[in-house]
Order: sequence, then structure tokens, then C-alpha cells
Amino acid sequence: MVDDPRREAWQYRLEQWEREAARERGETADGELDAGSTDAAERTGSVEPTSERPADRTTAGSLAAERAAYVEVVIQQAIRRGEFDDLPGAGKPLPGLGRHDPDWWIRRKIETERLTGLGPPALTLRVESAELDDRLDRMHREDDVRDALDEFNARVVEARRQLLGGPPVVTPTRDVDAEVEAWRARRERRRLAAQEAERRRAEEESDRRARRRWWRRG
Repeated sequence: MVDDPRREAWQYRLEQWEREAARERGETADGELDAGSTDAAERTGSVEPTSERPADRTTAGSLAAERAAYVEVVIQQAIRRGEFDDLPGAGKPLPGLGRHDPDWWIRRKIETERLTGLGPPALTLRVESAELDDRLDRMHREDDVRDALDEFNARVVEARRQLLGGPPVVTPTRDVDAEVEAWRARRERRRLAAQEAERRRAEEESDRRARRRWWRRG
């Protein structure tokens, strides 16, 4: 897609402002101060000494305003092209504001990609804990549920004992008996929900058959 002419115009104007500001500061094209020419100008008196020369606030302020306007133009163009549509978290506050977490990137990657076995135990156990109920619900025997809970608790305890650096392990262990009771309750709710769905399906099928018989008699 061809860039909007207004964007090109803003970029050209910004480059002009930057070149003019660099010349007024006595900088070279690379952005470094031209010490020789500046010293010579100060000795001849054609310019004020650097220590006494007032900062060109007008130029700096104009350049900042031009940059801000250019950025706004680019953002508005991207919005019109739909490049910000359907982004994750759109219309929601940024997560994690005000909280320092040096491992935020890897933690979010593991959580969003549902990765297992990667990263420090503090992060992998956190993901496993969040998904543990779903994992248990796929099991059909109570003994399997208890074994899975015992294995999870053992890994949490072992991770707490290791002093390998990284974030601390804050994932709690699970009360096996309480989790088994919760697993039974969820299983019973699913069974009742399935029965109710089957009852409604049978009623709807009975109604359809009754309507077909009525139309045949008519």
C-alpha cells in the first residue's frame, strides 16, 4: 500500500527540522559537534561561547511538536487501515501496570501458548495449577485423580526446596481430599446436565412427531 502523501510530507518536514536544529547546535551530519568550527567561531566572536549561548527553545519545541504531529498522523492512518482491529486486550486496561515482574514476557508466553515443561518451575507450575481442574475432569477413576494430585503436590514441594534462582514458587499445594470432593461434585453436575439435555432432546423429538401426526390427519 502506498503511503499517504501527508505522511511523506510530515516526514520530509521532520527531516528538515532535524537538519536545521543540528546546524544551529553546530553538529555535523552524523550528529556530533563540530568542535573545530565551533571553537574558531567562538574565538573570532562570530558566535557566543557555548557556555553563554541560550538554548534555542523555539526550535526544540517546534521539532517536538512536529514529531508529535507526525506520530499522530501515522497512528490515525494505521487505525483507518484496520491494523489495530481485534488486537488482544482491545478496550481493556494494560495488564500488570504498577507491578514489576522481570519474567513477564516468558510468563505470558507460557500462559498464552499453553506451553508445558518450559521455563522455571515457578512459571510452569502456575500454568499447570490453572489447568489442573480441567486435567482432573478428563479422568474417570478416583485413584487416578489422587495420583495426579499427589504428583502435582510433590513437584510443588520440590520446586520450593531448590535454590536455583529465578522467581519464587508461590503456587500452593492442593488438599487431596478436598480436590477429590470437588472433582466428584463437578462430575455429578456434568451428569445431571447431560441428563437434562437428553430429556429436552427427547421432548423436542416427541413434539416434532406429534406435529407430523397432526399434519397427516389434517
